Amino acid sequence: MKKSIILAAVVLATHLVNAGEWLTDLPKAQEQARKENKLVLMDFTGSDWCGWCIKLKKEVFDTKEFKEYADKNLVLVEIDFPRKKAQSEELKKANRALQAKYKIEGYPTIIVLNAEGKQVDELGYMRGGPKPFIEKLEKLKK
Repeated sequence: MKKSIILAAVVLATHLVNAGEWLTDLPKAQEQARKENKLVLMDFTGSDWCGWCIKLKKEVFDTKEFKEYADKNLVLVEIDFPRKKAQSEELKKANRALQAKYKIEGYPTIIVLNAEGKQVDELGYMRGGPKPFIEKLEKLKK
């Protein structure tokens, strides 16, 4: 009995830690989205220098409400262009290619793809925390 409770607690803790996990590989994210019938949310960000990006992360992406929503409905992909954080050359090249493909001109830019990989919207920072963001994403699911 004790082992079952401990195992259940470990599984739940692992799930909560991974909830809202951000990937960096779009092809893997698209594959997961197809399997789970979820939207892909790509966050084009300058995570360590862009003020609006940092604000969006803090006010929306880091909230419990958004993480719970994302876990059930989204595959999250961070396309980061940091100034101080180290990245592999391969990741930098992949991020630049996505930036060109989606014609990203500023940060933060959020590109939303359906499960088939078709772009369904482009978003940016929205005031009001996670609620307006989630409401917009709910409309895109339909």
